[in-house]
Amino acid sequence: MDSYNHHNYIHSLEADRWLFHADVLVDKAHVVMLAERGIIRADEAAAILRCLQYIHLHSQSFLEDELPNYEDVHTAIESFVIREIGEDAGGRMHTARSRNDEVATCIRIALREELLRVMKEVNELRHALIARAAENVETVMPGYTHLQHAQPTTLAHHCLAHADAFARDFARLITAYEHVNMSPLGAAAFAATGFPIDRMRTAKLLGFDSLLENSMDAVSTRDFVIETVSCYANLMTNLSRLAEEIILWSSSEFNFLILPDEYSTGSSIMPQKRNPDYAELVRARTGSVYGCLLSILSICKALPYSYNRDLQEVTPHLMRAARLSLASTSVMRGCVAKLKFNTERLAYEAARGFTTATELADTLVREAGLPFRTAYRIVASIAGSMLKLKGEGKEPEQDIVALIEHSCMDIIGKRLSELGLNPDKVREALDISSNIDKRLVTGGPAREEVMRMIRTRMEHLSHDNRRRDAKESHIKLCLSELEREVERKIQRLHT
Repeated sequence: MDSYNHHNYIHSLEADRWLFHADVLVDKAHVVMLAERGIIRADEAAAILRCLQYIHLHSQSFLEDELPNYEDVHTAIESFVIREIGEDAGGRMHTARSRNDEVATCIRIALREELLRVMKEVNELRHALIARAAENVETVMPGYTHLQHAQPTTLAHHCLAHADAFARDFARLITAYEHVNMSPLGAAAFAATGFPIDRMRTAKLLGFDSLLENSMDAVSTRDFVIETVSCYANLMTNLSRLAEEIILWSSSEFNFLILPDEYSTGSSIMPQKRNPDYAELVRARTGSVYGCLLSILSICKALPYSYNRDLQEVTPHLMRAARLSLASTSVMRGCVAKLKFNTERLAYEAARGFTTATELADTLVREAGLPFRTAYRIVASIAGSMLKLKGEGKEPEQDIVALIEHSCMDIIGKRLSELGLNPDKVREALDISSNIDKRLVTGGPAREEVMRMIRTRMEHLSHDNRRRDAKESHIKLCLSELEREVERKIQRLHT
């Protein structure tokens, strides 16, 4: 067996491909600034920039033909420039810069694009959930604790719970974005540079919001990666919870929903099967993102200042976490939008398991003036009898008054009439719709409150979309200015 080529051990081709376009941008901004500051001549800058434009236009062939021949993408680009225009001009591109600040800047540029993409997908998922809520304000269903029937609620209320979790994910992601979008360029190896560079100029040309001032911190920190992947892990946790419910609810035992054809698969042997493979993979890939986070934390935990090559191993984990989080969010958004809910089954299950027990206890408190704990004991004592009657196929409503009467006499020695409680109030407490409508407190499942939440969630979503779009527009505006500066400097050489 041939021995392993040890030179490949330090290569990171996949990460270099991810950073390629960012690296070209960084090179352009740096050269523009060098020329403006008089550190390199205008003709030298124009020659370098013209070569960088060529690399950008022929990026596919460059990545296939040039990149594999070099240690990394940064060396590949510089070597190509020198080969094309000579070292006297091309060799000046790297003036006042190190690979350390160059790499750190490229990672931030590539990552902010990933963040903008995943924020867009998160907001589209939020929109899908809010839209499903608006369609199902009247759809009653059982609410669960410990996966046991607890109290009745609505499908709208349930969908909004998921939407609110993803709204917080968006808030975390946009905060992470603000910490990512800080420029380390100009920090050089770690001790800055003796050339009179303008760090703020390159930061603005590249669309950064601010600088990482301390040059040692700028090149050696990866806390922005840890923060971002932590956000991805939290997002994946919420996606996995949603996926788990879709998996359960699509089973014959629940039968609450039918999966869309494009988000389910068949069996190779059982013709009737509709497997929730997409949701299962979201659930599994959540663990993969957790693994990326733990790997990054382990790599960064004991690195002395300033730069260490260990940090090269962080980027592949970041890339994988970003890729999995984006794809999983997109899959869940598409799946949620096309789910078909079995509203009859949901309504049937809402009434099972004595889910109205809490409201019955609350009625004893409101109407009879009993302490809640006393009312709880009374209802708990009849719960077993209620469930037994249901199991025998009898209608509990026909016997509920007698059951409560008997329980009241046993526990407090009083009849319902002595407590001022009439049978109509008892039946009202056992009615699912009435039960839900009473829960008008902020955040409750009552129709009026759910409608208010739907309106406010749509307003919040619109606001969040504007915040995200503003950041994307700012970057596009800055990069357009960068391209104009590049063209001006190239054209100036010909006039």
